[in-house]
Amino acid sequence: MKPNFHKVLLQPENSYFSVRHDLKPNPMAVWHYHHEIELHYVVKGSGIRFIGDNIADFSSGEIILLGENLPHIWRCNEAFFDPNGNLEVELIVAHFLPQCLGADFLHLPEAHLIPKLFDKAKKGMIIQGNDKELLAKLMNQSLLSTDLERLYILFSILKILAETNDYKAVASTNVFHYSDESDIGQLNRIYNYTLNNYNREISLEEIAAICHMSVSSFCRYFKLMTKKTYYSFLIEVRISHVCRLLAENLLSVEEISYNCGFNNISNFYRHFKRVKSITPFEYKRKHLAL
Repeated sequence: MKPNFHKVLLQPENSYFSVRHDLKPNPMAVWHYHHEIELHYVVKGSGIRFIGDNIADFSSGEIILLGENLPHIWRCNEAFFDPNGNLEVELIVAHFLPQCLGADFLHLPEAHLIPKLFDKAKKGMIIQGNDKELLAKLMNQSLLSTDLERLYILFSILKILAETNDYKAVASTNVFHYSDESDIGQLNRIYNYTLNNYNREISLEEIAAICHMSVSSFCRYFKLMTKKTYYSFLIEVRISHVCRLLAENLLSVEEISYNCGFNNISNFYRHFKRVKSITPFEYKRKHLAL
């Protein structure tokens, strides 16, 4: 999708390393990108996230490094939007520019791993294992730090990220098109409508009407923006929700498939295997073994 440019408001103002702590019921967002590198820590919460061309579920404890200009959005599960509920999402989000320590720093022999890190981050990095725990501790410390202590924490974070091998790349590509405001509004309408209705049949006529387009125009437009068909996009959204429900282990695989909009169980198995490269049962067994 063509993402919206977002100007990050550094906290504190004019800081080279901005860290914020969010605690709210349902933080709203739009598909966007920014020049700053982002370290995103989900302390508490769950839902679905879009990063580049990747669609997947997220849960508490996840830490992801996003490179400059990598488009992204996180959306919480439906339970976080319940006005009568008491669920809150807790995030710690850090931003810094690649050149925040100066151009000369990036050319120092001792810092040769940093440009390589920034290059890997262009596709996103999900940090795992012990390094994730170390980063979580440092991000919490950064909320209370100032001046030289904050600088020390940034160096410590960069050292862990640059040296870690315990990560997974997120997106398969970092190529995307810049957008104008009309595209942003259009694509976010498609995005929100899909996430609000993924568990039922959505016809092309229905989603095209949301955009005030004919079906043929909508299909061309969506393929141009996302490099995939709307049907493929919808399947990936559904599979992401399936994965979350499989991990919760409260319903049978068949019940989950129908709850997520798959009306044919054999088609569901086929789509799941295509998207995740394993069967639903293998995914469930693997997750429950963690």
